[in-house]
Amino acid sequence: MGSRSSARPSPADLAAAQDKTIPDLIGPGLRVLFCGINPGLWSGATGIHFARPGNRFWPALHRSDFTPRLLAPSEQQELLGLGLGITNVAARTTAKAEELTADELRVGGRALVERVERYRPRVLAVLGIGAYRTAFGRPRTTIGPQTEGIGDTAVWVLPNPSGLNAHYTLDGLASEFRALREAVEAD
Repeated sequence: MGSRSSARPSPADLAAAQDKTIPDLIGPGLRVLFCGINPGLWSGATGIHFARPGNRFWPALHRSDFTPRLLAPSEQQELLGLGLGITNVAARTTAKAEELTADELRVGGRALVERVERYRPRVLAVLGIGAYRTAFGRPRTTIGPQTEGIGDTAVWVLPNPSGLNAHYTLDGLASEFRALREAVEAD
């Protein structure tokens, strides 16, 4: 599950990454399993989650005190030692999440439930309200803790950390991530 490279992918590398998959960063007993919508082309080209420069996942993790320092995407393996993991609703890489169909998200949601039942993290944190609403058929979902979990796993919806999400600043994202961390630590 190691990363292939943290070097900047070429345009050809990015084009070749379309529709690839990357391995989950997952194990049993995690405190939080973060779940992106799907990997972007940078992630597909590098084999690293949230690899695209401008993605605010790594800074939000640090600013919310999930990590003791700002990790580079290439250091993703360090998350496991902190009780954190990463997966995605849909496995295939795309340039934009909008390229996924509603059916892909629903199928991905069912596969995600199976992963959660297998690995049993304390919390599943889905990063993207629209994808969550579609994947789980819950059109009225809001950001924050959800009333329905998956088995013993609580579910929390966080904003998408993509730089394309103009609804949240980095400080706003970090605040939402911090609320999750504080809830996990209070358990």
